[in-house]
Amino acid sequence: VNAVNGVPSKGLLQVIDPTFKAYHVEGTSWDIYDPVANITAACNYAADKYGSMDNVNSAY
Repeated sequence: VNAVNGVPSKGLLQVIDPTFKAYHVEGTSWDIYDPVANITAACNYAADKYGSMDNVNSAY
């Protein structure tokens, strides 16, 4: 749905640009394809939305 709307998911954990910008961790790169920046932003998002990465149902 996001890609159809022109906001494709990017990077290791498939984060969209608005989510990356909102949950970016200070001191990490602003490059969404940087693995550390992508993972930390995605983890911040998951913690905010689901309480913990452990509460996220996914492929792992």
